[in-house]
Amino acid sequence: MKIPFAPPLIDEAVLKEVTDTLKSGWITSGPRVKLLESMLQELTRLPACVCVNSWTSGAQLVLKWWGVGPGDEVIVPAYTYAATALVVLHAGARPVMVDVKEDFTLDPSSLRKALSPRTKAILPVDFAGWPCDYTAIQNILQEPDIKTLFTPASDAQQTLGRPLLMADAAHSLGAMYGDNPAGLQADIAVYSLHAVKNITTAEGGVIGLNLPPGFINAKVRDWMKINSLNGQTKDAFEKMQGGSWRYDIVSPGLKINMPDICAALGIAQLRQYDQTLLPARRRIAWRYYEQLQRYPWALLPPLRSAVSESAYHIFPLCIKDITEAGRDQIIDAVGEKGVSVNVHFIPLPMLTLFRETGYRISDYPVSYAKFSTEITLPVYPQLTDAEVDYVVSTLIAAYNAVTGNEASG
Repeated sequence: MKIPFAPPLIDEAVLKEVTDTLKSGWITSGPRVKLLESMLQELTRLPACVCVNSWTSGAQLVLKWWGVGPGDEVIVPAYTYAATALVVLHAGARPVMVDVKEDFTLDPSSLRKALSPRTKAILPVDFAGWPCDYTAIQNILQEPDIKTLFTPASDAQQTLGRPLLMADAAHSLGAMYGDNPAGLQADIAVYSLHAVKNITTAEGGVIGLNLPPGFINAKVRDWMKINSLNGQTKDAFEKMQGGSWRYDIVSPGLKINMPDICAALGIAQLRQYDQTLLPARRRIAWRYYEQLQRYPWALLPPLRSAVSESAYHIFPLCIKDITEAGRDQIIDAVGEKGVSVNVHFIPLPMLTLFRETGYRISDYPVSYAKFSTEITLPVYPQLTDAEVDYVVSTLIAAYNAVTGNEASG
């Protein structure tokens, strides 16, 4: 049996929406992007959403709006994909890395120690679709001493009076925190619509605005739209309408708009998300959980608690008392049986770019412990129960073969 890791869902609904877009005569930013933004706003309950061409470009645009630059610091977890820190470098600022908790998310106690007068933003990551401890993070940011520590350098920063809380929600479209979508816990949440994500536009991202009183989210959305298109006051679709060709360039914006041909994929999938696609991911994740919980060596990820529910993006399994080399042997053995698994992620301090600038993985022991024992199991709507069962049986056989522990169950 061959089981790929994360194939995109391209069904008849997607094919029809894309074909209709192609036949419409308009494929770059236009009515379908606007429709997708409206649908995402409804799903996330955020006051405003802006579609862009990637999570990375969206986060860059947020930091540009917030005024992050040289001399500033942005706090990120050491356990995340490189883009979380790269956007900080692109802004000219310094990523300050902190360790994570056992659930893979940013450790609030480490956050408090990392805050300084240079801190302009916090980028916690909803790893695997599991929301961060937003209550703890929010409480820290509201502490009088932390607010006093904050040194604003722009009108927006003066208005907020504390570091910006920008959720790296690349994995967590559909995650819940209390009775609300998790994105409502941050000032701004940036989602990914990359090919392997819960909803895809092939490449794409979404900036979700939830700024507190003192800000007008619609006004910030308009700034984001203009500055996602070279600072241009009208997009090409608007310019094509009769008598509406005249435009202006009002700021040095980026060129990161999402085209309608990409938005079409997301529209088709979003129509199925609440009723079909997200429940399918939930079914798969809990089937893994129910079958693996009997094995003491299987350290399972959180899926639901009294506070949070995951978006079930991936299933990050950790193997108890395994070495990094042993973990790699298990992955190889599973792959030989046709099952594609992955590792999420190599911690930032282990990557050449960051290691050569002074970051050390020894400063982030939990991040290394999670990485060295983690195997990501596939989760996507097309997986059948029989395929999930095959993944589990293959994993168990590989564990037994590598460890010599045939009586592990």
